[in-house]
Amino acid sequence: MSDKKIAVKVDHVSKFFKLPTESTQSLRTAMVNRFKGIKGYREQHVLKDISFEVKEGDFFGIVGRNGSGKSTLLKIISQIYVPEKGSVTVNGKLVSFIELGVGFNPELTGRENVYMNGAMLGFSPKEIDDMYDDIVEFAELTDFMNQKLKNYSSGMQVRLAFSVAIKAQGDILILDEVLAVGDEAFQRKCNDYFMERKKSGKTTILVTHDMSAVKKYCNKAVLIEHGLVKAFGDPSDVANQYSLENTVVQKDSVESEEEETKEEITFVENLKVKLLSKVQITPNDPIEFEISYEVLKDMETYIVFSLTDLDKNIWIYNDNGMDISTKKKGPKVFRYKCSLGHVNDIKLKLVVTILGKDKEMLAFANTENSPIIVINRNDIALDDLSALDSATGIIQRNGSWEVLSR
Repeated sequence: MSDKKIAVKVDHVSKFFKLPTESTQSLRTAMVNRFKGIKGYREQHVLKDISFEVKEGDFFGIVGRNGSGKSTLLKIISQIYVPEKGSVTVNGKLVSFIELGVGFNPELTGRENVYMNGAMLGFSPKEIDDMYDDIVEFAELTDFMNQKLKNYSSGMQVRLAFSVAIKAQGDILILDEVLAVGDEAFQRKCNDYFMERKKSGKTTILVTHDMSAVKKYCNKAVLIEHGLVKAFGDPSDVANQYSLENTVVQKDSVESEEEETKEEITFVENLKVKLLSKVQITPNDPIEFEISYEVLKDMETYIVFSLTDLDKNIWIYNDNGMDISTKKKGPKVFRYKCSLGHVNDIKLKLVVTILGKDKEMLAFANTENSPIIVINRNDIALDDLSALDSATGIIQRNGSWEVLSR
């Protein structure tokens, strides 16, 4: 792997944009502001000293939250933007697919748009002739290529635009958020294409929010956060870190919700949930956590909890049998241990609630006290799709309680 040539080298790249802070129509005012050091704009630094290398044959993933600088980085690699500092070196013909349908003309036919778009990508008419049949066949639009693009459905336009990009015979393919194009059948075809491309050794750079796609296709990945490289290397590690950071809810909204409910909680205080097992585990590792709270008067209280799939927003494991109960005031501490051996590639949120005798809610864990658990196997091949997929459905309760203070 180390003797492979470098396809794309990003070397200490920085980029900022000038955002106007005031406008003036007066030359005198502009000159006065200039002498005072008032520029009339502020600099928004989108990328800050970004460096990494993509080797020939890599299926390279770039991930990050919206606004992190991913698309700006792709436009610099595609030579649409020029960096303020640093440089990008591209070895080979690059096909960049940053926005669906950019450069398409609705007044031209599908065939004419293929040739025009191919020319914009840097291909000669002869090269487009050689690629044309593959493009049309992949898009499944053989009977429509002589119709004007404005008569295509949106799905047909998407298929054509995507097919031009992926079937163009370039050395390096750049894709920005385009894995969900077309209907289900077309997406399956795209999946097969990406698996073939991965095996063929052609260089691909993929920007996506789909972490399962990163783990499935990529052999390397980078996480961009606030314009900086936050993580680089193994795609599973990068994807898991991205998933963990994305599950954190902003505290401001949480605090406002807590203030609204705080007055109603008068019998139970200081509910805390502590994860004793690791945040990132494999399906074979047990999940163990500790629940503590304080009851302010003699009364019955019960513990119920659920492990909720954050992506699908459904719980897959819970304990609501109210087996653990207390009848006296004072501090309470319990531990729970269970296993989820039949799931993989899943993010779970542990939600704990304290109920009263009539199942009224007395306390619930806030966001800070609701741990996140990531379950993922790293010992399976990326092409073993059945093993990579997460299980669905409800898992039978198999845990046990341990009473530390009752």
